[in-house]
Amino acid sequence: MTDSPVPLIPAADLAQRLDQGQRVQVLDIRAADRVAQGRVTLGATLDFRALAASHLYQLPTLESLGLDPRAPVAVICGHGNSSAKATRFLRERGFEAYSVAGGMAAWETVYLPRRIFPGPSPVPAIEHLIQIDRVGKGALSYVLVSDGDAVVVDPGRHLEPYEALLDHLGATAAAVIDTHMHADYLSGARAAAARWQVPYFVHPDDARSPFDGTQGRFTYHPLTEGDTLAFGRATLVAAHVPGHTLGSTALVVEKSFALTGDFLFVHSVGRPDLGGHRDAWAAQLWNSLERVRGEWSGDLLVLPAHYASETERRADRGVAARFDVIGATNEAMSLKDREAFLEWVREHSTPPPDSYRTIKLANLGLAEVSDADAEMLEFGPNACAVS
Repeated sequence: MTDSPVPLIPAADLAQRLDQGQRVQVLDIRAADRVAQGRVTLGATLDFRALAASHLYQLPTLESLGLDPRAPVAVICGHGNSSAKATRFLRERGFEAYSVAGGMAAWETVYLPRRIFPGPSPVPAIEHLIQIDRVGKGALSYVLVSDGDAVVVDPGRHLEPYEALLDHLGATAAAVIDTHMHADYLSGARAAAARWQVPYFVHPDDARSPFDGTQGRFTYHPLTEGDTLAFGRATLVAAHVPGHTLGSTALVVEKSFALTGDFLFVHSVGRPDLGGHRDAWAAQLWNSLERVRGEWSGDLLVLPAHYASETERRADRGVAARFDVIGATNEAMSLKDREAFLEWVREHSTPPPDSYRTIKLANLGLAEVSDADAEMLEFGPNACAVS
């Protein structure tokens, strides 16, 4: 083997290719336990294989891998170091291999923006409604623009993708909102509000620790039931829907669509156990579901903050569904009896990830987290739905 540089593919480029339906073979050379914690899962055309690097180099031939030498191979590891050696190994054997720059650490920072309304917006007051997909976590945030004023909802900690999008849209941030205090990722909302000098909104019930009631150490504007936030020519109205968290809030925009945070997903609902009060919060979640069943119209478009699999996508790759469709296809929403719902939650409860308590406390300003710690804490897909 030589020490010549190997061809690289940025993680964002890999994501774009998969999202656009291009066939790409991905070879993950990390240890099996690391692959189980989180891997590339994006797109219907993904051709995924995993084999630890130590085993790869011991193969007498590469036939058992089943790789197609006529199609590109993206080799991925943790941070892009081991994959460079494996890429050279494959290229010397005739494969069009590329090392994923930055590895899975870079994959976790990829944010893909998608227009929910590809053509002219059916909501005149909203010029742009952009869903931003953090593909490594299945986390969704949003940028809404009206007359050049933008509201950013549930942003991740990497602010550059949002700033690039605002610049592309010719929009200026007017407010930042968290629909709830996140447990699976470190919110960028407070940092964004400070950098852009705009207000940060969150429900006051989520401004304190659910574990012991300690008040969070940060400045915010309370967003409570019925509050209306105007931006440009548009308005959004807060609907308090506790259950996933005590302060969980849906944002209903122009009576046409709702950003539901982790309250309601396309195929499930937000798990009520992340604050350590599963049964009590499950009862609140039931009440919230009953409320929206009675108040929301069937044609209201639901835009959640997470997804669990590719099956929750529309044909245009966005994650969204009409409320009446969710009512007919979402298992939790199909349960019309309170006790049956509470039993369903109990039967589908799994231990929450150990990192979620630390992440929630960090989002409250009650714990300090370094960049290196953030990478480790956030790694892997979200586990925010009852599953």
